[in-house]
Amino acid sequence: MGTNHPIKPIIFFDGVCNLCNQSVLFVIKRDKKAKFNFAPLQSAYAQQHLNNLDSTAKELNSIVLYKNGRVYKRSRAVLEIALRLAAPWPLLFAFVVIPAPLRDLVYDWIARHRYKWFGKKDECMIPTPQLKSRFIA
Repeated sequence: MGTNHPIKPIIFFDGVCNLCNQSVLFVIKRDKKAKFNFAPLQSAYAQQHLNNLDSTAKELNSIVLYKNGRVYKRSRAVLEIALRLAAPWPLLFAFVVIPAPLRDLVYDWIARHRYKWFGKKDECMIPTPQLKSRFIA
């Protein structure tokens, strides 16, 4: 994924989506060991790396997790992220037993309505100076 950043799991998110931005802040608050880095899907970095990894990733407009050379999308990305957060959030990984098509129906329904329900920004979130090192542009 590049030599300028340590190989940490990277959460790619919709940088103009209020729900997505709040989700990133939620993860940061519960990621006590700074296991994750972040990149907006709108960034050149995301476009370049996701297009190289998975031809369908360029069509995504919600959360993607890149970890250990694998791309996780939609509900599986959410569950993989929860698994690596401080307790009690890893318990959510138990939902992995629900077949992915069913989990993704719920995920897609929320994703489809996220701008209407939570709004969107005109531009991507700007991280605070304290968090800037965890964001890849």
